[in-house]
Amino acid sequence: MAKMWAGRTSGQTSSVADDFNSSISFDSRMYAQDIRGSIAHARMLLKQGILEEGEVRQIIEGLEGILADIESGRLPFDPHAEDIHMFVEEELTKRIGSAGKRLHTARSRNDQVALDMRMYLRDETKGILALVLDLMDALLKQAKAGQDLVMPGYTHLQRAQPIVFSHHLMCYEMMLERDVGRLEDVLGRMDQCPIGSCALAGTTYDTDRAYEAGLLGFSAPCLNSLDGVSDRDFCLELLSALSILMMHLSRLSEEIILWSSWEFKFVELSDAFTTGSSIMPQKKNPDMAELCRGKTGRVYGHLMALLTTLKGLPLAYNKDMQEDKEGVFDAVDTVRMCLKVMAPMIATMTPLKENMRRAAQKGFINATDLADYLTRKGLPFREAYKLSGQLVTECIQRDTVLEELPLTAYQSYSPLFEEDVYRAISLDECVEKRISQGGTGPESVKSQIAHVEAFLARNRSGAASDE
Repeated sequence: MAKMWAGRTSGQTSSVADDFNSSISFDSRMYAQDIRGSIAHARMLLKQGILEEGEVRQIIEGLEGILADIESGRLPFDPHAEDIHMFVEEELTKRIGSAGKRLHTARSRNDQVALDMRMYLRDETKGILALVLDLMDALLKQAKAGQDLVMPGYTHLQRAQPIVFSHHLMCYEMMLERDVGRLEDVLGRMDQCPIGSCALAGTTYDTDRAYEAGLLGFSAPCLNSLDGVSDRDFCLELLSALSILMMHLSRLSEEIILWSSWEFKFVELSDAFTTGSSIMPQKKNPDMAELCRGKTGRVYGHLMALLTTLKGLPLAYNKDMQEDKEGVFDAVDTVRMCLKVMAPMIATMTPLKENMRRAAQKGFINATDLADYLTRKGLPFREAYKLSGQLVTECIQRDTVLEELPLTAYQSYSPLFEEDVYRAISLDECVEKRISQGGTGPESVKSQIAHVEAFLARNRSGAASDE
């Protein structure tokens, strides 16, 4: 079959070349954006007097019919079509005749595909933003319920200082809040419309690019036609933001995997988000968290692949740029899947309060508070530090914890110890004394929770107003 671009060449290519060149198998997902873009283009051509009203009415009715038939399943994609743009144009011409051939006036597939990608990724980014907010909601509910759950905070994966469970979860809320900001930044820089750039140099027709951009929800057209067709920064920026988001999901997944193991047993995952073993009946595996952790690498890979593809391309459009799609599409799909499973997994997770507290006690994470107690009694900090370490060793030898060591044992090391030492090293007291902003103290954690509540309220209302 001769191609619609036949002219300079015969339009006859080998079947191997056709298969290699074709993108319909993956760019067909942009059908709705392609049709929306074509309807706006037709309306602009009518406004400028380039096409007649009757032709444009035929074109719009034909495009709306194609959209309805694709979405109902009555019109399957032709696997032999070169891409989604050619598929829609050929189908339109079949349905309405020569008027369909006039739709492509004052545009090129180069600016058409750049438009479709921006519109598709804009829609997908908004969907991902909503899913991030869902995850933040799930974390917030757990944090509000876990303000009195004392657990060890870690450095080097060693028990370090006491914190509350809510404080730990709030850390991930701050990460996700930044992810929301990054995704919003991507949307801001995606907000320029390339249509009308044509192949690379613009067109001789008197078009109204600002009008067409406005119809499609863009704030302005791209200012340079070469940039309009060759820019894929928005793909890279989205992949970068998604990679950072996946890194955060991976870190959270790693902690869930550790926490749900018998060695920690800080949380119990719902049966709905775990699997069993085919041979070991006692197993309850955190497979969903492991898959989120594992899928992070493929999103990173797509970012590196596209950076490598673009790094040596001269202006303007090159066929290499067809490689922008599969990686970005897969990254978007991967992130959506991970967020969809992560939010309910967190929401249905059960914290195990006693296990957290016992781990905090056994880790001697109140040793710093013990040293501070002696310092307040007048002992130099370095001497207090050494003496506290000796008392930890004493506890280990006795198989006990600082809270349960007899006062006589304390006083054998220093006469400064009195009955009030037990209050000073109480885990709850250790947490409550950390009054600095951003710390694990009750007022600080409440403030962090209030901040996230306000952030979610603003973003939920903003998303609703965009619809």
